[in-house]
Amino acid sequence: MAKSLFNIPSEILSKGPVGFIFAEDLTGLSSCIRHHARLGFKNLFVLKREDLKLPESCADLCTAIDIEDTFFSDVSPFINHLIGLFPDRWIYYCFNAEYLHFPFCENRSIAALTEFATEEKRNSVFTYIIDLYPDDLGKAKDGFSLEDAHFDGAGYYALQRYIAGEPQDRQLDVYGGLKWRFEEHLPYQRRRLNRIALFKPQPGLELSQNGYFNDPEYNTYSCPWHHNTTISICSFRTAKSLKTNPGSTFEIDNFIWSKSVKFRWNSQQLMDHGFMEPGQWF
Repeated sequence: MAKSLFNIPSEILSKGPVGFIFAEDLTGLSSCIRHHARLGFKNLFVLKREDLKLPESCADLCTAIDIEDTFFSDVSPFINHLIGLFPDRWIYYCFNAEYLHFPFCENRSIAALTEFATEEKRNSVFTYIIDLYPDDLGKAKDGFSLEDAHFDGAGYYALQRYIAGEPQDRQLDVYGGLKWRFEEHLPYQRRRLNRIALFKPQPGLELSQNGYFNDPEYNTYSCPWHHNTTISICSFRTAKSLKTNPGSTFEIDNFIWSKSVKFRWNSQQLMDHGFMEPGQWF
């Protein structure tokens, strides 16, 4: 594997899905760990460089994995390594300052979600990445603020995905948020809002560098017969990048615009805005 090798003994795992947080820095890492622990992740791992120290308050909630190469612009080698480690086991991944939400997550666990997806014969859950940002960049110079988080309530669109000129059944590329409003600061291939962040590996499965799996069904938003549950990851990652990158930080004075909505940190708000749906999970 091109990235650092690591192993996770299966005997240390509890039942349920296995969650991985790619820690690019310490921004939002503590709250990210605690948030996912509250969702019911009993197997939670943080992949980080050796000199990045986990907050002591989170030591009992996760297991740290030190790796040499922590350039996370392409996580496909890490994900493919995890696929080999955990065949037929639900895997979830995100980055620090990202927060998973799924329908009714206030009183349902991540294990309940993956059990339902398995019953529906789904091996993946379509994920929307919702850009979060603070309302005052004078106070939150790094683009991160849990207390004053906002998102775009409009300005999203989806395009049919094509490969070699052929439309792909039930596959979409979703755009919007900060990646749409400040697209001049982002390469085209990094403007999509969709990710398959929760999936169950099968033999031969691989994630490509462009973020799609080699099995087309894993990239779909639902089965052919009815709508399936979809999920959201609310993420400060784009805001943080735009405000810490020298090429864009001085070009952006404020993220707030007329369509900004204060984030209430609950799943119902995300469902009301169409960022995820329960499908048949009532």
